[in-house]
Amino acid sequence: MRLSAQTALPAAVRAPAYDRRRQAAGIVHFGIGAFHRAHQAVYTDDAMGAGDRDWGIVGVSLRSGDVAAQLGPQDGLYTVSSRTAAGPEIRLIGAVQRVLVAAQEPQAVIDVLAAPTTHIISFTVTEKGYLRTADGQLNLDAAKGPSSFYRFVGAALAARKAAGLPGLTLLSCDNLANNGAVLRALMRQYLATDHPDVALWFDATCRCPATMIDRIVPATTDADRAAVEAVLGVRDEGAVVTEAFSQWVIEDDFAGPRPRWDTVGAEFVADVAPYETAKLRMLNGAHSALAYIGLLAGHEHVHRAVADPAIRPLVERLMREEAAPTIDAAPGQDLNAYADALLDRFANPALDHRLIQIAMDGSQKIPQRWLETRAWHQRRGGTCPSIEYAIDAWIAFLNDGRWPIDDPRADALRAAAAQPDARNRLFGPEGLMQYGLARRG
Repeated sequence: MRLSAQTALPAAVRAPAYDRRRQAAGIVHFGIGAFHRAHQAVYTDDAMGAGDRDWGIVGVSLRSGDVAAQLGPQDGLYTVSSRTAAGPEIRLIGAVQRVLVAAQEPQAVIDVLAAPTTHIISFTVTEKGYLRTADGQLNLDAAKGPSSFYRFVGAALAARKAAGLPGLTLLSCDNLANNGAVLRALMRQYLATDHPDVALWFDATCRCPATMIDRIVPATTDADRAAVEAVLGVRDEGAVVTEAFSQWVIEDDFAGPRPRWDTVGAEFVADVAPYETAKLRMLNGAHSALAYIGLLAGHEHVHRAVADPAIRPLVERLMREEAAPTIDAAPGQDLNAYADALLDRFANPALDHRLIQIAMDGSQKIPQRWLETRAWHQRRGGTCPSIEYAIDAWIAFLNDGRWPIDDPRADALRAAAAQPDARNRLFGPEGLMQYGLARRG
């Protein structure tokens, strides 16, 4: 039997503190994977539980129907299990009302984006989903394709303008550096080409605030689902597991109303940059290093790799001595304490975060996670021994053959990594990885 709105929950499972039937949808989210369901959807669930109204979420999967198949028969419901060494805490999330598969229901996606009740479009599509070219511009051919969010958003904005409706907030919930400004520039490029009459309206009425997101969300396994079923008494195919920690920092620049996420743990700030930079260079930089170094050392999970006495000092030096000095911290932002907290989070034995999950899309992640830190030190005559070690590990990973290379530039990376001058082909003045730095200026 599957989880549904009729399921009688055991006392140990926390239920939504609001009537789902009385909530309209105010958010449409592209990329309704495990991270969104453990992060933004949880904040939204909490905000509605605290009294906010009409912030239900309509999820959109651009290609795969997997999440729709998971949540559709469950009335959009799913559980989030927060895991610590003391044991899991399970709660039911009711914020997601339905999931659309864009490839199957393209007009339904446009209609919900253009609905008067919609105020926010949010995105968790990962770095490669923004469809940028090597110089950071929009790949217009790809943006017009079936797996692009641009064509749906563009058509909906045109419909809203024609109907005299207000603009929307476009909210990137990704590890994309400078994500708000990048999303605005890319969306503007698309509109200028496909909907030129909408471009100026977009400039005047829509907003793209920057955000920083942080929560470790491993891929859910069959064992995770079985553990949840043992508590619920029914099967939850949409179950998500995560750590107890969660952080969300958002630039306070919205086109219209927004949920009171700040009353349930999110932070609205004038400048996200210090938090974003710390997260990218310290947490994400350390994660990528753990992934490639740890896999080569024979580890499968983050907590095993960070416990390795040959690896932990490398990661700690990367965070404290290499990344932290490059960050202009915000008032009250203690980077040394942040490094302490990250090491504790990485070591969580209850969270089986697989290294291969972190290792994907290296060409999209490494520029902002490692190369900007290295460039900062190089300009000052310094070096980054841990990052250099991690770079060698990535090249060895590309050459190893034991793991699939899940990366949009996989073929070019393999070819470059196999050459005797692999470092130069990847990181030299004309190397494949230099495009990532060019995007940031």
